[in-house]
Amino acid sequence: MPDPTLEREAALWAKGFRLVAGLDEVGRGPLAGPVVAAAVVFAPGQAAIEGLKDSKVMSPSERERVADVVRAAALHWALGAASVREIDRINIRRASALAMRRALERLPVTPDHVLVDGPPLPELGVAHEPVIGGDGICQSVSAAAVLAKCVRDHLMEQLAPRYPSFRWESNKGYATADHLSALRASDPTPHHRVTFSPMAQGELF
Repeated sequence: MPDPTLEREAALWAKGFRLVAGLDEVGRGPLAGPVVAAAVVFAPGQAAIEGLKDSKVMSPSERERVADVVRAAALHWALGAASVREIDRINIRRASALAMRRALERLPVTPDHVLVDGPPLPELGVAHEPVIGGDGICQSVSAAAVLAKCVRDHLMEQLAPRYPSFRWESNKGYATADHLSALRASDPTPHHRVTFSPMAQGELF
């Protein structure tokens, strides 16, 4: 798989869009924890970030190294999140959009153009260009995914000692065998998404 490029950003810079933001979220699928988003703006003419790939194919150490490079190289970057309670109240799609909108709002500038991973997301509430598979082909989107992934993973690792049976230090809240086994043996924590299957359907209890 080729590394993400700056082709889309360069084309937009050439058209006069100076502040192009890449936007992505991490954490739609887990049974526990928030959804976290990041927005990244590179300056026109930014060089390719060495080692940047789709966050899902990078090792934790690779993500950490690249995240440091992104934070140093980016013109601007910001994070946003939506809580477990918000996910349960408004659903994960809207909560993901909320987290991304918060990331955009926390940028110190208003982007001229927004590139978002995936299909169109009307719930985002701002004009954007959807990029299918953007976290694997578009550098600013990929950079946003890496930042969001590192932050969410750190959060789940920090929560893990409070609930050791769930093994969040390794599964990050996803529905692994050890996580599901712990759910069968004990009640969900305040950090679990009670509207998610299998919890919502009572399959574990």
